[in-house]
Amino acid sequence: QVQLVESGGGLVQAGGSLRLSCAASVRTFSSYAVGWFRQAPGREREFVADISTGGTFTQYADSAKGRFTNSRDNAKNTVFLQIQSLKPEDTAVYYCAANWRAIATAGSAYDYWGQGTQVTVSS
Repeated sequence: QVQLVESGGGLVQAGGSLRLSCAASVRTFSSYAVGWFRQAPGREREFVADISTGGTFTQYADSAKGRFTNSRDNAKNTVFLQIQSLKPEDTAVYYCAANWRAIATAGSAYDYWGQGTQVTVSS
């Protein structure tokens, strides 16, 4: 069982930045690919970014390219999502999810999910 805990969300003005963290409880975290998803009120959950087990491969949604940076520190069992130039449309609950080895953009591919962290961007 993998437990994931997100943190780092908050209220920020447009143009600001945040760094979200996703901490995992499992010792073999380096064997898990991690994805980030978000869900805004009244909208479906959408893929944001993912990162391979070793951190060498990342993918981003078009809305995230150029502003979001996904990284990981396997020694600390933590994945980070740096978000810059925040926009009001980035307002959502952000979730991290883990999947054994396989990187994926579909939420259905992930077996473990965190509880989410709220990001609110004011204009």
